[in-house]
Amino acid sequence: MRLVWLLALLLLQGCSELLFYPDKHLAYTPTAAKLEYRDVSLVAADGTRLSAWWLPAKAGTDVKGTVLYLHGNGGNMAAHLGGPFWLPEQGCQVLMLDYRGFGNSAGTPSLPAVYEDIDAAFTWLDQAPEVSGKPLFLLGQSLGGAMAVHYLAEQPQQRKKLKALVLDGVPASYRDVAQFALGNAWLTWPLQVPLSWFVPDGDSAIKAMPQLTGVPLLIFHSIDDPVVPLSNGVSLYQAAPPPRVFQPTRGNHVQTFADPTWRQVMLLFMSDPRGFTGLRRLAEVPDPESPQ
Repeated sequence: MRLVWLLALLLLQGCSELLFYPDKHLAYTPTAAKLEYRDVSLVAADGTRLSAWWLPAKAGTDVKGTVLYLHGNGGNMAAHLGGPFWLPEQGCQVLMLDYRGFGNSAGTPSLPAVYEDIDAAFTWLDQAPEVSGKPLFLLGQSLGGAMAVHYLAEQPQQRKKLKALVLDGVPASYRDVAQFALGNAWLTWPLQVPLSWFVPDGDSAIKAMPQLTGVPLLIFHSIDDPVVPLSNGVSLYQAAPPPRVFQPTRGNHVQTFADPTWRQVMLLFMSDPRGFTGLRRLAEVPDPESPQ
Protein backbone atom coordinates (compact mmCIF):
# COMPACT_ATOMS: atom_id res chain seq x y z
CA MET A 1 0.00 0.00 0.00
CA ARG A 2 2.08 2.91 -1.23
CA LEU A 3 1.60 6.43 0.09
CA VAL A 4 1.29 7.79 -3.45
CA TRP A 5 -1.55 5.31 -4.08
CA LEU A 6 -3.29 6.35 -0.89
CA LEU A 7 -3.13 10.05 -1.65
CA ALA A 8 -4.39 9.50 -5.18
CA LEU A 9 -7.10 7.26 -3.84
CA LEU A 10 -8.28 9.94 -1.48
CA LEU A 11 -8.28 12.61 -4.16
CA LEU A 12 -10.32 10.44 -6.48
CA GLN A 13 -12.68 9.42 -3.67
CA GLY A 14 -11.93 5.74 -3.65
CA CYS A 15 -11.69 4.70 -7.31
CA SER A 16 -11.13 0.94 -6.98
CA GLU A 17 -8.71 0.81 -9.94
CA LEU A 18 -6.14 2.38 -7.64
CA LEU A 19 -6.07 -0.72 -5.45
CA PHE A 20 -4.00 -2.35 -8.20
CA TYR A 21 -0.45 -1.86 -9.52
CA PRO A 22 -0.31 -4.13 -12.58
CA ASP A 23 2.86 -4.70 -14.59
CA LYS A 24 2.48 -5.93 -18.17
CA HIS A 25 6.06 -7.20 -18.43
CA LEU A 26 6.70 -10.78 -17.36
CA ALA A 27 10.34 -10.72 -16.25
CA TYR A 28 10.59 -14.51 -16.35
CA THR A 29 8.56 -17.70 -16.42
CA PRO A 30 8.51 -20.65 -14.00
CA THR A 31 11.26 -22.20 -16.11
CA ALA A 32 13.67 -19.86 -14.31
CA ALA A 33 12.76 -21.68 -11.10
CA LYS A 34 13.21 -25.05 -12.88
CA LEU A 35 9.47 -25.66 -12.82
CA GLU A 36 7.40 -27.24 -15.54
CA TYR A 37 4.45 -25.11 -16.60
CA ARG A 38 2.08 -24.33 -19.38
CA ASP A 39 0.30 -21.15 -20.37
CA VAL A 40 -3.45 -21.21 -19.82
CA SER A 41 -5.98 -18.84 -21.38
CA LEU A 42 -9.18 -18.05 -19.49
CA VAL A 43 -12.18 -15.92 -20.44
CA ALA A 44 -14.13 -13.95 -17.84
CA ALA A 45 -17.91 -13.65 -18.02
CA ASP A 46 -17.63 -10.20 -19.62
CA GLY A 47 -15.35 -11.57 -22.35
CA THR A 48 -12.03 -10.34 -20.93
CA ARG A 49 -9.21 -12.71 -21.85
CA LEU A 50 -7.00 -13.70 -18.93
CA SER A 51 -3.59 -15.30 -18.65
CA ALA A 52 -2.67 -18.00 -16.15
CA TRP A 53 0.07 -20.51 -15.48
CA TRP A 54 -0.54 -24.17 -14.74
CA LEU A 55 2.21 -25.74 -12.63
CA PRO A 56 1.82 -29.54 -12.60
CA ALA A 57 2.93 -31.60 -9.63
CA LYS A 58 6.52 -32.78 -9.96
CA ALA A 59 6.81 -35.93 -12.03
CA GLY A 60 6.91 -39.03 -9.90
CA THR A 61 5.08 -37.53 -6.92
CA ASP A 62 1.60 -38.50 -5.79
CA VAL A 63 -0.79 -35.63 -6.57
CA LYS A 64 -2.11 -34.43 -3.21
CA GLY A 65 -4.40 -31.75 -4.59
CA THR A 66 -4.79 -28.53 -6.55
CA VAL A 67 -4.05 -25.02 -5.30
CA LEU A 68 -5.60 -21.90 -6.83
CA TYR A 69 -3.11 -19.11 -6.11
CA LEU A 70 -4.24 -15.46 -5.98
CA HIS A 71 -1.44 -12.91 -5.76
CA GLY A 72 -1.27 -9.40 -4.31
CA ASN A 73 -1.96 -6.00 -5.83
CA GLY A 74 1.32 -5.33 -7.66
CA GLY A 75 3.37 -6.74 -10.53
CA ASN A 76 2.10 -9.95 -12.09
CA MET A 77 2.47 -13.72 -11.73
CA ALA A 78 6.23 -13.60 -12.27
CA ALA A 79 6.72 -11.26 -9.31
CA HIS A 80 4.69 -13.55 -7.05
CA LEU A 81 6.13 -16.94 -8.00
CA GLY A 82 7.78 -17.04 -4.58
CA GLY A 83 4.38 -17.76 -3.06
CA PRO A 84 3.56 -21.13 -4.69
CA PHE A 85 6.86 -22.21 -6.32
CA TRP A 86 7.50 -24.92 -3.73
CA LEU A 87 4.15 -26.66 -4.04
CA PRO A 88 4.72 -28.80 -7.19
CA GLU A 89 7.67 -30.57 -5.56
CA GLN A 90 5.34 -31.50 -2.70
CA GLY A 91 2.79 -33.08 -5.03
CA CYS A 92 0.48 -30.08 -5.44
CA GLN A 93 -0.57 -28.76 -8.84
CA VAL A 94 -1.09 -25.01 -9.00
CA LEU A 95 -3.13 -22.58 -11.08
CA MET A 96 -1.65 -19.06 -10.92
CA LEU A 97 -3.96 -16.34 -12.21
CA ASP A 98 -3.11 -12.87 -13.51
CA TYR A 99 -6.09 -10.58 -13.00
CA ARG A 100 -7.24 -8.35 -15.84
CA GLY A 101 -4.58 -5.78 -16.69
CA PHE A 102 -1.77 -7.85 -15.14
CA GLY A 103 0.88 -9.50 -17.32
CA ASN A 104 -0.66 -10.81 -20.53
CA SER A 105 -4.26 -10.48 -19.28
CA ALA A 106 -6.41 -7.96 -21.15
CA GLY A 107 -8.46 -5.19 -19.60
CA THR A 108 -8.04 -2.91 -16.60
CA PRO A 109 -8.30 -4.14 -13.01
CA SER A 110 -11.09 -2.81 -10.82
CA LEU A 111 -13.67 -4.05 -8.36
CA PRO A 112 -16.02 -5.80 -8.76
CA ALA A 113 -14.73 -6.80 -12.23
CA VAL A 114 -11.79 -8.76 -10.81
CA TYR A 115 -14.20 -11.11 -9.05
CA GLU A 116 -15.20 -12.28 -12.54
CA ASP A 117 -11.54 -13.22 -13.08
CA ILE A 118 -11.56 -15.38 -9.95
CA ASP A 119 -14.79 -16.94 -11.15
CA ALA A 120 -13.15 -17.74 -14.51
CA ALA A 121 -10.37 -19.57 -12.67
CA PHE A 122 -12.91 -21.69 -10.78
CA THR A 123 -14.69 -22.46 -14.06
CA TRP A 124 -11.43 -23.61 -15.66
CA LEU A 125 -10.65 -25.80 -12.66
CA ASP A 126 -14.12 -27.35 -12.88
CA GLN A 127 -13.39 -28.42 -16.44
CA ALA A 128 -9.72 -29.44 -16.15
CA PRO A 129 -9.35 -33.24 -16.18
CA GLU A 130 -6.20 -33.01 -14.05
CA VAL A 131 -8.24 -31.53 -11.20
CA SER A 132 -11.10 -34.01 -11.20
CA GLY A 133 -11.30 -36.00 -7.99
CA LYS A 134 -8.48 -34.06 -6.31
CA PRO A 135 -9.00 -31.82 -3.24
CA LEU A 136 -9.04 -28.10 -4.07
CA PHE A 137 -7.34 -25.44 -1.96
CA LEU A 138 -7.06 -21.68 -2.35
CA LEU A 139 -3.97 -19.72 -1.30
CA GLY A 140 -4.41 -15.94 -1.27
CA GLN A 141 -1.67 -13.49 -0.37
CA SER A 142 -2.28 -9.86 0.60
CA LEU A 143 -4.96 -8.29 -1.63
CA GLY A 144 -5.46 -11.63 -3.38
CA GLY A 145 -6.55 -13.13 -0.07
CA ALA A 146 -8.86 -10.23 0.72
CA MET A 147 -10.56 -10.56 -2.67
CA ALA A 148 -10.85 -14.32 -2.19
CA VAL A 149 -12.67 -13.86 1.12
CA HIS A 150 -15.16 -11.42 -0.39
CA TYR A 151 -15.66 -13.58 -3.49
CA LEU A 152 -16.21 -16.79 -1.52
CA ALA A 153 -18.69 -15.08 0.78
CA GLU A 154 -20.73 -14.08 -2.28
CA GLN A 155 -20.34 -17.45 -4.05
CA PRO A 156 -21.33 -20.28 -1.69
CA GLN A 157 -21.35 -22.82 -4.56
CA GLN A 158 -17.65 -22.15 -5.16
CA ARG A 159 -16.93 -22.13 -1.46
CA LYS A 160 -18.29 -25.67 -1.18
CA LYS A 161 -15.68 -26.89 -3.68
CA LEU A 162 -12.78 -25.96 -1.41
CA LYS A 163 -11.23 -28.36 1.03
CA ALA A 164 -9.52 -25.43 2.76
CA LEU A 165 -8.49 -21.79 2.46
CA VAL A 166 -5.05 -20.36 3.29
CA LEU A 167 -4.48 -16.61 3.74
CA ASP A 168 -1.14 -14.85 4.11
CA GLY A 169 -0.62 -11.21 5.09
CA VAL A 170 -4.20 -10.28 4.23
CA PRO A 171 -5.62 -6.84 5.06
CA ALA A 172 -8.76 -7.11 7.17
CA SER A 173 -9.87 -3.58 6.35
CA TYR A 174 -8.67 -1.45 3.44
CA ARG A 175 -9.52 1.62 5.49
CA ASP A 176 -7.52 0.52 8.53
CA VAL A 177 -4.46 -0.30 6.43
CA ALA A 178 -4.78 3.10 4.77
CA GLN A 179 -4.83 4.78 8.18
CA PHE A 180 -1.74 2.78 9.18
CA ALA A 181 0.15 3.91 6.07
CA LEU A 182 -0.96 7.52 6.49
CA GLY A 183 0.12 7.43 10.12
CA ASN A 184 3.63 6.35 9.16
CA ALA A 185 4.29 9.44 7.01
CA TRP A 186 4.94 12.77 8.70
CA LEU A 187 3.10 14.64 5.95
CA THR A 188 -0.18 12.81 6.50
CA TRP A 189 0.10 11.77 10.15
CA PRO A 190 -2.05 14.63 11.52
CA LEU A 191 -4.89 13.76 9.10
CA GLN A 192 -4.67 9.97 9.16
CA VAL A 193 -8.14 9.42 10.62
CA PRO A 194 -10.22 11.81 8.50
CA LEU A 195 -8.35 10.97 5.29
CA SER A 196 -8.69 7.21 5.82
CA TRP A 197 -12.46 7.54 5.84
CA PHE A 198 -12.36 8.37 2.14
CA VAL A 199 -11.04 4.86 1.43
CA PRO A 200 -13.87 2.50 0.34
CA ASP A 201 -14.22 -0.39 2.75
CA GLY A 202 -17.34 -2.24 1.62
CA ASP A 203 -15.40 -5.13 0.03
CA SER A 204 -12.97 -5.55 2.90
CA ALA A 205 -12.36 -9.08 4.12
CA ILE A 206 -13.43 -8.42 7.70
CA LYS A 207 -17.01 -7.78 6.55
CA ALA A 208 -17.22 -11.02 4.57
CA MET A 209 -15.25 -13.35 6.82
CA PRO A 210 -18.16 -14.42 9.10
CA GLN A 211 -19.93 -15.86 6.04
CA LEU A 212 -17.18 -18.38 5.25
CA THR A 213 -18.90 -21.22 7.04
CA GLY A 214 -17.77 -24.76 6.34
CA VAL A 215 -14.30 -23.86 4.98
CA PRO A 216 -11.32 -24.74 7.20
CA LEU A 217 -9.05 -21.71 7.37
CA LEU A 218 -5.34 -21.16 8.03
CA ILE A 219 -4.19 -17.56 8.47
CA PHE A 220 -0.48 -16.74 8.28
CA HIS A 221 0.58 -13.26 9.36
CA SER A 222 4.04 -11.95 10.19
CA ILE A 223 4.52 -10.11 13.45
CA ASP A 224 7.09 -8.00 11.54
CA ASP A 225 4.81 -7.09 8.61
CA PRO A 226 5.50 -3.41 7.78
CA VAL A 227 2.66 -3.14 5.24
CA VAL A 228 -0.32 -4.93 6.79
CA PRO A 229 -0.04 -4.92 10.60
CA LEU A 230 -0.41 -8.13 12.57
CA SER A 231 -3.70 -6.87 14.03
CA ASN A 232 -5.31 -7.49 10.63
CA GLY A 233 -4.60 -11.21 10.79
CA VAL A 234 -5.82 -11.37 14.38
CA SER A 235 -9.06 -9.57 13.47
CA LEU A 236 -9.72 -11.93 10.56
CA TYR A 237 -9.12 -14.93 12.80
CA GLN A 238 -11.53 -13.60 15.41
CA ALA A 239 -14.20 -12.96 12.77
CA ALA A 240 -13.84 -16.33 11.05
CA PRO A 241 -16.15 -19.25 11.85
CA PRO A 242 -14.42 -22.45 12.98
CA PRO A 243 -12.49 -24.46 12.13
CA ARG A 244 -9.69 -21.92 11.82
CA VAL A 245 -6.03 -21.59 12.80
CA PHE A 246 -3.97 -18.44 13.27
CA GLN A 247 -0.25 -18.90 12.68
CA PRO A 248 2.08 -15.97 13.47
CA THR A 249 5.30 -15.91 11.45
CA ARG A 250 8.37 -13.70 11.11
CA GLY A 251 9.69 -11.69 8.18
CA ASN A 252 8.55 -9.15 5.64
CA HIS A 253 5.14 -8.82 4.00
CA VAL A 254 4.08 -12.08 2.24
CA GLN A 255 7.58 -13.56 2.43
CA THR A 256 6.20 -16.45 4.47
CA PHE A 257 7.14 -19.30 2.15
CA ALA A 258 10.76 -18.26 1.84
CA ASP A 259 11.08 -20.16 5.15
CA PRO A 260 10.66 -23.96 4.82
CA THR A 261 9.11 -24.02 8.28
CA TRP A 262 5.91 -22.37 7.07
CA ARG A 263 5.78 -24.50 3.94
CA GLN A 264 5.73 -27.54 6.19
CA VAL A 265 3.02 -25.98 8.35
CA MET A 266 0.83 -25.40 5.29
CA LEU A 267 1.35 -29.00 4.16
CA LEU A 268 0.39 -30.29 7.60
CA PHE A 269 -2.76 -28.17 7.47
CA MET A 270 -3.65 -29.38 3.98
CA SER A 271 -3.30 -33.00 5.07
CA ASP A 272 -5.88 -32.51 7.85
CA PRO A 273 -7.60 -29.10 7.61
CA ARG A 274 -10.20 -29.85 10.26
CA GLY A 275 -7.82 -31.42 12.73
CA PHE A 276 -4.73 -29.23 12.45
CA THR A 277 -4.34 -26.79 15.35
CA GLY A 278 -1.12 -25.01 14.38
CA LEU A 279 2.17 -24.77 16.22
CA ARG A 280 1.86 -24.46 19.97
CA ARG A 281 4.44 -21.69 20.00
CA LEU A 282 6.33 -19.66 17.40
CA ALA A 283 9.64 -21.41 18.17
CA GLU A 284 8.17 -24.89 17.59
CA VAL A 285 9.06 -26.14 14.11
CA PRO A 286 8.18 -29.46 12.47
CA ASP A 287 11.65 -29.78 10.90
CA PRO A 288 14.52 -29.13 13.34
CA GLU A 289 16.85 -28.30 10.46
CA SER A 290 14.62 -25.50 9.19
CA PRO A 291 16.12 -22.00 9.55
CA GLN A 292 14.70 -19.97 12.41
